[in-house]
Amino acid sequence: MAVGTSLINIGELSKPATVLIEKISEAVGGMCRPYQIRRIAEAEADASIISAQANIQITDLQRRAAQRFLAEEAQKQQNIEDITQKALPNIANDAKPENMENDWITNFFDKGRLVSDQEMQEIWSKILAGEANKPGCCSKRTVNLLSSMDKREAELFKKLCTFVWDIFGLIPLIYDCQASIYNDAGINFNTLQHLELAGLIKFGNIGEFKIQKLKQEVIAAYYRQPYRIKFLLPEDNDFAIGSVILTEPGKQLALVCGSTPNSAFRDYILDRWKGLDVSPA
Repeated sequence: MAVGTSLINIGELSKPATVLIEKISEAVGGMCRPYQIRRIAEAEADASIISAQANIQITDLQRRAAQRFLAEEAQKQQNIEDITQKALPNIANDAKPENMENDWITNFFDKGRLVSDQEMQEIWSKILAGEANKPGCCSKRTVNLLSSMDKREAELFKKLCTFVWDIFGLIPLIYDCQASIYNDAGINFNTLQHLELAGLIKFGNIGEFKIQKLKQEVIAAYYRQPYRIKFLLPEDNDFAIGSVILTEPGKQLALVCGSTPNSAFRDYILDRWKGLDVSPA
């Protein structure tokens, strides 16, 4: 199916963005042609009613059901095009959307068409753009988990990600869930348990997680600000990272949740590491 121009002026888009639209249209039956689809759907609905009226009398109940169906489908279509529109500015020039799996796209929009909240759509659009930029980076499991999250859970997870450092991967450094630096942001024992039940984290509420057998020097970065940590031993060092680690879906969503750094937390962590040799890298 040809992609229509009611949503986007194709001539103004980069080639990867254009390919993404064509790929979506291929996978989900032309869903990037919202205006045309709505017009066709309404025309077909009118034709069906006229045809039915020629045979039986349409009841008020049936008419209301048809109107409800059209309204619901129009809203779902609006959600699809909103998410797609928001994704396009984040498509990299070297993106390979042609390598995206049709099954992934179909599943993505099957879930995403129900998302109308603007902030949640931003997260969905970043997932779509990320997959277009690097096909295979986001699993169906992550998409399905995101579809089960409400806005409150998304906001809570976003707050947690304020505490994420990159130490051989993304790690929320929660050393004491009763400390005010965490509690003031809404992160505490109960909310961590909730995020664990949601499938976003693993919460070791009894002991701490550790990275083991590290060499003498490692790099830890907080929002792309790197620090060099030097241990006493030349090798086989253990490094405590607190009581929380991200699940695989959690790691993927942490990249797109929109969290921002907190300088007070950065200083809190550096102070906690004062027994180590830590310096800007």
